[in-house]
Order: sequence, then structure tokens, then C-alpha cells
Amino acid sequence: MFTHILVVCTGNICRSPVAEALLRQQLPDYQISSAGLGALEGEPVSPFARQLAEDDGLDVTDHRARQLTATMIQTADLILVMTEGQRRAVGKQAPQALGKTLLLGRWLNDGEGQDIPDPYRKTLEVFKYVHTLLKGATLLWAEKLPKTLL
Repeated sequence: MFTHILVVCTGNICRSPVAEALLRQQLPDYQISSAGLGALEGEPVSPFARQLAEDDGLDVTDHRARQLTATMIQTADLILVMTEGQRRAVGKQAPQALGKTLLLGRWLNDGEGQDIPDPYRKTLEVFKYVHTLLKGATLLWAEKLPKTLL
């Protein structure tokens, strides 16, 4: 059973912290964390991502970006990444983790899956589009996973 979910993106300041907060809201019994493949360590959530998260009632004020480590990969039961390239990067870092590393957007597009693009340094409109994808993707994962753990 999945009890610890790790959400991974590039910098850990736009997509993964918001997806982490959304999953925490939807799956409160799970241990959910996030990290970045090239994290901007110590940085808070990007202003546009924070604004959109707060508009949805999410609190991301305490988040600080952190770098993905081998320990994080090993302890996670499920690793959700934003792109197929990130999935391969996790697999390169820890080949044994490839089977538990899936796209966050796996259930989007009527189950065909889709990458969730990086909005870093882009416009508010791009952040809104990505935020909509994150909301949809996390809701679909929450539907697939048991709501409570025994």
C-alpha cells in the first residue's frame, strides 16, 4: 500500500509544492512531500504559484525548496513527476525506483496521460494553466488511491 508519496519537479518552487499541498488536502492520511531534481534549495514557492494556491485555500508559506536525494527516493512508496524526462532522470539516479515513478498527469487527457509543463519565469496565464492541470491531476490520483489508510 502507498503511504508515502513524493512529488518531484525541477526547482521545487512551482509545480511540486502546489501538487504536494493539493494531495495533502485530498489525502490527509498520507505522508506527502516534494523535492526538485535541480532544486533552488531554500527558496519559497514562486509568487504566482503561491497566489493561485492561496486562492484555493492552500497554505504553502512554510515550503522551502529541497533537492531530491537517494533517501527520499528509497523511502517513497510512489513518486509522481511532472514529465517523462523527469521520470527518466529519477530512474537514472535510482534504477530500482523506476517502477514506482509515474507521471502526476498520468490520468489526464482521458487516461492517456500528459506532461505538466514548467511555468517558471512565465506569465500568470501560464501559471493558471499549469495550476488547472495540477488540480485535475491530483484529484484523479486521489480518486485512484484509498482515501484512508488502515
